[in-house]
Amino acid sequence: MSKNLSVQRADFDEVMVPNYNPANMIPVKGEGSRVWDQEGKEYVDFAGGIAVNCLGHCHPAMVKALTEQGNKLWHLSNVFTNEPAIRLAQKLTSATFAERVYFANSGAEANEAALKLARRWALDNYGETKNQIISFNKSFHGRTFFTVTVGGQAAYSDGFGPKPGAIEHVDYNDLAALEQLMSEKTCAVIMEPLQGEGGVITPSAEFVKGVRELCDRHNALLIFDEVQTGFGRTGHLYAYEALGVTPDILSTAKALGGGFPIGAMLTTAAIASHLKPGTHGSTYGGNPLACAVAEAVFDVVNTPETLAGVKQREQQFKEALAAINARYNIFKDIRGQGLLIGAELTDAFAGKSRDFLNAAADEGVMVLVAGPNVIRFTPSLIIPEQDIVEGLARFERAVAKLAG
Repeated sequence: MSKNLSVQRADFDEVMVPNYNPANMIPVKGEGSRVWDQEGKEYVDFAGGIAVNCLGHCHPAMVKALTEQGNKLWHLSNVFTNEPAIRLAQKLTSATFAERVYFANSGAEANEAALKLARRWALDNYGETKNQIISFNKSFHGRTFFTVTVGGQAAYSDGFGPKPGAIEHVDYNDLAALEQLMSEKTCAVIMEPLQGEGGVITPSAEFVKGVRELCDRHNALLIFDEVQTGFGRTGHLYAYEALGVTPDILSTAKALGGGFPIGAMLTTAAIASHLKPGTHGSTYGGNPLACAVAEAVFDVVNTPETLAGVKQREQQFKEALAAINARYNIFKDIRGQGLLIGAELTDAFAGKSRDFLNAAADEGVMVLVAGPNVIRFTPSLIIPEQDIVEGLARFERAVAKLAG
């Protein structure tokens, strides 16, 4: 890595809109679960681009797919279809409940499509009064104005003018509150099968089954936002598989492309029929480059070896974090499923999750937060065992500095 820096972190502040405040260092190279910055410092990556880099950095299968497709065909627009998009859709439908796929560029776009489809389905079948969408407090569904309003964090949607209407929120895991709110006006309930940004919160089995039953009772669609939980993250291809509940619509992104931007909405043929030509679209959705890469990612992720390995790594992480906690007493809870793990800080360290993130980076390990009180780990699904050991040793050094 050259130290002859053509651009520096300070340049960001001169040319970028200030809605981000990135770290002081600039990563320039990644391989597997290791990353190097401009100065040549090495980091163990437990963040995975926020649950995106499911095969780590520069996985050979992804590089091969991108290179081969890059020499064939880059973009067409949806006036035409293409072979990678059809093949990827075939793989997604053969592996899930879904019969139809709509491709987009991100999780927000996949959720936007899901919510628009739910509204159109309800309008066509039941008329204009069936338009209520119910979501859950602390949920996160994207940053478009529709999805950010549906998300359960008002701070993200306040201050931009009048919000889209007929959107309600109740507490996650509170089935009684949902039952009280739902009626024949409800067209859809959208939920994460494991809340990510809201603090890595697992739903009870009774809650998930109850939501499905309430949707059936009121002729409402159940939308699962699996942008963060999907594509192997929990040790299943999609988290719904372990819950005994099947959604009507599912959104997927993040890990779907392993780092290449792509999102998808999955649903049944009957529901999909309500998005007729012209009702919704995306210039880049189904892009041959993105779909070729995602297909390669699918072929690695959707194997018994990879999915079983996620569960093994989960145990390794949780046991090591528990050992750190036994020494420093900083966590009140270590939770999550697969490699979406949240460690909630004790009251003594309340509000300091970002301090731990920064201290970890100083020690050479990348972690995430999920709100002010939870440290989040979303590494590669195939992160080597020795990288977990090394990364957690570095994390413990950061903990020792803050809590020792």
